[in-house]
Amino acid sequence: MAFMEKGNIVNSSEKQSPCENGFMKVSGICTESGGSPTKCNGSLEKEVEVKGGLSYANILRTRNKFVEALGIYEGILEKEKENVEAFIGKGICLQMQNLGRLAFESFSEAIRLDPQNACALTHCGILYKDDGRLVDAAESYQKALRADPSYKPAAECLAIVLTDIGTSLKLAGNTQEGIQKYYEALKIDPHYAPAYYNLGVVYSEMMQYDTALTCYEKAALERPMYAEAYCNMGVIYKNRGDLESAITCYERCLTVSPNFEIAKNNMAIALTDLGTKVKLEGDIEQGVAYYKKALYYNWHYADAMYNLGVAYGEMLKFDMAIVFYELAFHFNSQCAEACNNLGVIYKDRENLDKAVECYQMALSIKPSFSQSLNNLGVVFTVQGKMDAAASMIEKAIIANPTYAEAYNNLGVLYRDAGEISRSIEAYEQCLKIDPDSRNAGQNRLLAMNYINEGDDDKLYEAHRDWGQRFMRLYSQYTSWDNPKDPERPLVVGYVSPDFFTHSVSYFIEAPLAHHDSMSFKVIIYSAVVKADAKTLRFREKVIKKGGMWRDIYGIDEKKVAQMVREDKVDIFVELTGHTANNKLGTMACRPAPLQVTWIGYPNTTGLPTIDYRITDAFADPPDTRQKHVEELVRLPDSFLCYTPSSEAGSVSAAPALNNGFVTFGSFNNLAKITPKVLQVWAKILCAVPNSRLVVKCKPFCCDSIRHKFLSTLEQLGVEPVRVDLLPLILLNHDHLQAYALMDVSLDTFPYAGTTTTCESLFMGVPCVTMAGNVHAHNVGVSLLSKVGTLLYKEGDKDSNMLLLAKPAIGC
Repeated sequence: MAFMEKGNIVNSSEKQSPCENGFMKVSGICTESGGSPTKCNGSLEKEVEVKGGLSYANILRTRNKFVEALGIYEGILEKEKENVEAFIGKGICLQMQNLGRLAFESFSEAIRLDPQNACALTHCGILYKDDGRLVDAAESYQKALRADPSYKPAAECLAIVLTDIGTSLKLAGNTQEGIQKYYEALKIDPHYAPAYYNLGVVYSEMMQYDTALTCYEKAALERPMYAEAYCNMGVIYKNRGDLESAITCYERCLTVSPNFEIAKNNMAIALTDLGTKVKLEGDIEQGVAYYKKALYYNWHYADAMYNLGVAYGEMLKFDMAIVFYELAFHFNSQCAEACNNLGVIYKDRENLDKAVECYQMALSIKPSFSQSLNNLGVVFTVQGKMDAAASMIEKAIIANPTYAEAYNNLGVLYRDAGEISRSIEAYEQCLKIDPDSRNAGQNRLLAMNYINEGDDDKLYEAHRDWGQRFMRLYSQYTSWDNPKDPERPLVVGYVSPDFFTHSVSYFIEAPLAHHDSMSFKVIIYSAVVKADAKTLRFREKVIKKGGMWRDIYGIDEKKVAQMVREDKVDIFVELTGHTANNKLGTMACRPAPLQVTWIGYPNTTGLPTIDYRITDAFADPPDTRQKHVEELVRLPDSFLCYTPSSEAGSVSAAPALNNGFVTFGSFNNLAKITPKVLQVWAKILCAVPNSRLVVKCKPFCCDSIRHKFLSTLEQLGVEPVRVDLLPLILLNHDHLQAYALMDVSLDTFPYAGTTTTCESLFMGVPCVTMAGNVHAHNVGVSLLSKVGTLLYKEGDKDSNMLLLAKPAIGC
């Protein structure tokens, strides 16, 4: 926080001038016994002259004309050298001119003449106090009170000096003695507010907050304008979490003292905390209002700006979020969190260079900032810089060994690097720390598909168990009020985050475009993070055919389920499974009477609320032993319908025609290229003289990944010079044109390619795949069975057969 919330200790340095204008009341004219003035030898005239002079001097003194009054008092003393009242008046005039030593001599002379003069004794005490001699001051006040117990100015001054002594003792570490002095002050003057206030400070420091509040309240009762008391009451309430009461106290304080900076700062802190509280309770708009109100009291309070950035980010108002994160960093150059969160926004906007810059700025402020270390590792993973990514994430774990999400991201890194066993271990480590980690739980299921050959039911059981645990987080609808009219169009809803240039998008475009709008009404629930031209094209096609498009990115899954119910969807189809940004939470609520999974995931979801899984008889033969929670619905042909990219460009002739040798290739991700796959590929290369291999995937921009891949092939008998490794190609046109480098595309197993197989065929490159025991293994079989002519590998009539399809140019 920008400001400390502490009570300011009052050192009782109030000016001790209990009478108006700093003057003490003085004794009246002395009379003889019996009260009748003496009248002899002209003394009456002298007495009248003296009395008149004293009255005039006192009047001048009340008007702050101390020099003139002093002259009269001195004139009187020349005539009456033992006039106590004149000595007191003279002392006051000298005192008010800061002539303390001479004033003390005058008061001392008055005391010599009248040892019981409470007024003179009190003024001596004031001079002692001004000189820092607090004990001497207290003794002088006590003498005054012994002389005249009813003399109120002495009592008031004694209360002040005892409070000062108490504060001095407390600051010296003698807290209990200090408390005793405060109570002595209140015994002398029960209405002295600063004594109550300082007791409040002490009891606050001793964490006796109820007692402290009582003391502050008494201080405010005795002195309704006591701003500091209201402020410190607010501090206690704030620290107790009673933000509303704290704000009320700060408001009272600022009503009394509108420019009290500490109270304004504390008000900004309390309002910011209240904003966060109500935001976490679900009222984000009210949270934003409190943050803005905090800035009214402290316009450069970085915490309020930072929290506004967080709130606007949650509201998907990212431009506003960027503004307030940058303001927070401007006003607090040590706010590493603002830099980190800026990096997250830029990363989501695919401005990776800017994201890296922000994360590195955060780390320059906090070198062990685990979130930024982790996030930098994520960006490096996306860029394929695996060594740098591993270094960052491992540093994040060292900085925070219980940082579950870092283990999840380490798992993603290992998966992308093709180290599936290590990937699963990292996910499981994350789940040990955070058993409810949805990311790690689902990433683990996805990773297991890369090595599952269907030999047992372990992967099915893992999905089923995950689904059972996940279902406990959501309440399920059990009835729906959809219209029963059999003649009406059925409402079909599709939910996915992948309605943009993504693998799934190539297989959903045709179904969306060719729905029978007379029989079906289509509603799209798009959770796309960043829309692109393809998103806009999809939206236009859906709306043109009478459908609806709903953007749901950032909306809570339970609220999405409520939207689906309000739209009266009959058949609700999810297209993601256990891949990124899925909406399985919405499916778990069962907002529609019939729910389906399709395309995006090669296995069961494990959710009992999903009724059907769309497939075909090639990917999931009728005699399959693979288990699913859902019932399988087999389409008559392939369960996939590919729409090629308009950016593909022309098909090239087979490179072998010019090269004189065959080039095999694969553009599948490295996670699919298992050790068994490399063994098969090595056999193919060894069996075809002079043949080469070209492999393209993101991690090949990392030297260590390249070296490991080539070394593995070399151990299998393939010289590194026969292998070309290409990193990620950003532009889709260039990616598709890269298929011209190969003559035959090699599929992967047990997790076959899908989009890559279709791309290969569309670009004129035949593909070789292998049948297996599970859906993931058989996707290539489903595709190739419907394209070109099938050539079976001689002598292999079992399930693990190689299939070669001739390319279907321009399909």
